[in-house]
Amino acid sequence: MQVMIFAERDRGAAVTAVKLPEDPLWPRASTWLNPVGDGQPAGDLAFLGVPAHVNSITPTGAHATPAAVRDALRRFSTYSASTGIDVAALHAVDLGDVADPDGTDGEARVSATAQGAAWRFSLVLAIGGDNSVTFPLMRGVAAGHLEAWGLITLDAHHDLRDGESNGSPVRRLIEAGLPGAHVVQIGIGDFSNSAAYAARARELGITVVPRASLRRRDLSEIVAEALRIAGHGGRPVFVDIDIDVCDRAEVPGCPSAAPGGITADELRQLTFLLASDTRVRGIDITEIDATADAADGRTVRLAALLVLESAAGLTRRTAT
Repeated sequence: MQVMIFAERDRGAAVTAVKLPEDPLWPRASTWLNPVGDGQPAGDLAFLGVPAHVNSITPTGAHATPAAVRDALRRFSTYSASTGIDVAALHAVDLGDVADPDGTDGEARVSATAQGAAWRFSLVLAIGGDNSVTFPLMRGVAAGHLEAWGLITLDAHHDLRDGESNGSPVRRLIEAGLPGAHVVQIGIGDFSNSAAYAARARELGITVVPRASLRRRDLSEIVAEALRIAGHGGRPVFVDIDIDVCDRAEVPGCPSAAPGGITADELRQLTFLLASDTRVRGIDITEIDATADAADGRTVRLAALLVLESAAGLTRRTAT
């Protein structure tokens, strides 16, 4: 078995192959995802790649990321030592990638695929692609009924820009019916937004938990508050994980990450806690450029671990 390690952007492809040992008592997470087949029954988790990148504000190779994350899963097992959870207990299916997900037609394909998956699986877990994918994914998982849903973002940015790009999905969702009062944004960074967009967030009724708050408060307390607001009244919740919420040193493959963001460990904890709640029906992981990652693949590997933390959270809720 081989794993592909992504290096410099100008090389733009898998450049180093490493042969990994095989051990029947140490199953790899890459073997846990079942390939989709005809008449695939309902299950626990649907894994979906959405390689959108064309309308990104900054040039990105994010279209390479879903495949890179699948490769990175070969580096990890299915067992969480800290929780005693083995995600192999889940029925998880890899639905593959949505073809040409950019633009109006592409977004329609993303929404249709996400909607179909949400009917059959307890959790839809999507790998971008840039952050523009949040709009069609949530629209699809919600089957168009955004007025009845809540949104939690783990992101350094408000994503309330005008136009249609990776800087606008939250604004587009609110304009399509998502109530701003049920949107919570965790990790909003200093010097990463403008006063105008901060004012827009306030006007829309969005709850903002800035990066500084995460230094002073317990993460489980923050998650509980976010779920109370976004999921008020038992409404289902979509979670958008933008990797730029992390410190740039930990995610060099994220073009817009800045020094001083949260740690990879904090992001893993937040992901597990959110995925453990039954109201969370969809999660996306976005803004990784696999072609620009460090030679050790640390950003892509973090995304693979977030897939596993999401699955562990889902396993915990299904076991209780």
